[in-house]
Amino acid sequence: MPTPLEELVDFISHGNTQLRQIAVENLVPYSLSRPAIFKTNQLLPVKDLKLLVRDYKQIAKDAATILINLSTDREVLEFLAGDKEFVSTLLRRVTNPAEPNANLMAMLLANLVKWDDLKYILALERHAPKDLQSSENAIDQLLDLFVKGADGTYNKDADFDYLSYVFADLAKHEEGRKYFLARQDYDGVVPLTKLIVFTEHKSDIRRRGVASTIKNVAFEIDSHPSFLSEDEINILPYLLLPITGNEEYEEEDTMSMLEDLQLLQPDKQRDSDPTIIQTHVETLMLLTTTRQGRDIMREIKVYPIIRETHLRVEHDEMREACERLVQVLMRDEEGEEKVDEGMTALSRTVKPAQGKVFPGLQGNWASQEQEKGEDDEDDDQIVEV
Repeated sequence: MPTPLEELVDFISHGNTQLRQIAVENLVPYSLSRPAIFKTNQLLPVKDLKLLVRDYKQIAKDAATILINLSTDREVLEFLAGDKEFVSTLLRRVTNPAEPNANLMAMLLANLVKWDDLKYILALERHAPKDLQSSENAIDQLLDLFVKGADGTYNKDADFDYLSYVFADLAKHEEGRKYFLARQDYDGVVPLTKLIVFTEHKSDIRRRGVASTIKNVAFEIDSHPSFLSEDEINILPYLLLPITGNEEYEEEDTMSMLEDLQLLQPDKQRDSDPTIIQTHVETLMLLTTTRQGRDIMREIKVYPIIRETHLRVEHDEMREACERLVQVLMRDEEGEEKVDEGMTALSRTVKPAQGKVFPGLQGNWASQEQEKGEDDEDDDQIVEV
């Protein structure tokens, strides 16, 4: 005999709208505490929930929330991400300027791209909404949506911050990295340059996803000259500004820094999330792979900025990243005189943890709890390459 909870799951597909709404509303918390109840009958409840994302606003909201939470399960993930029709439904709804649950659709997409085969959306073509004014490529549409839709300017009910997590995971694949570095025919712009302007955005989610995307794309070593060129991607200001505070430096160091860093306001603050700072420092580390990258960082006095960041931000993993970067910058180059003038190795005294503890880059899923707003998801993380 079925339990009351199992009977409630059966009402997901009921023909009566009120009963469906009551069922999904009450099942949201169980998608976290009892996910197995949705995996019965060869995932039939999940199949029904896929249909409900097109239902009335509140039903679709609760159905999407449940699917976000269930998609952390590998079996459910493959069942959802492997359904091309369902993925097309999500793309259609997330790009609809009138979609009330667009942020939830973006969160669900962010989880689905954990399934590697979903990288096919990099080559997927679909009709572009008129209001978006994008190309016929799905990935171009998502990127333009992320840019144009920030702060509710495309859809009053959405900010699309979670699309940054989509880009970060796609950039784990070579095809994704190549896309972000290739100038697009429809607008003549390199996609990565659309993202880097958000490294100081107010949203932790957006900043975190963008930082991870930049880092993952930076694994394309052959493209580092483009990263470093002021006439191309020009990445360094967008990496250094978020990790720079209002410290005063020696005049000689200041005059050698990038112009963007020479006239900062007295109240300038570095990023409040040390894991994002860590990601930027790790990207700088990747850019030292080439001699050009190392020479430029020495020339523009990256060391003093890293030194102050290491001193002022209490986060062990971030400090370790700073220490590794300085070690590389201090290392002598073959056939050259010593290059470590003015630099000393960074060290630290281990202290008992105090105050707020920040998580490392570990969790990799968006999740929703009942009555929890999308803006409260700042602790969701991205796993980089």
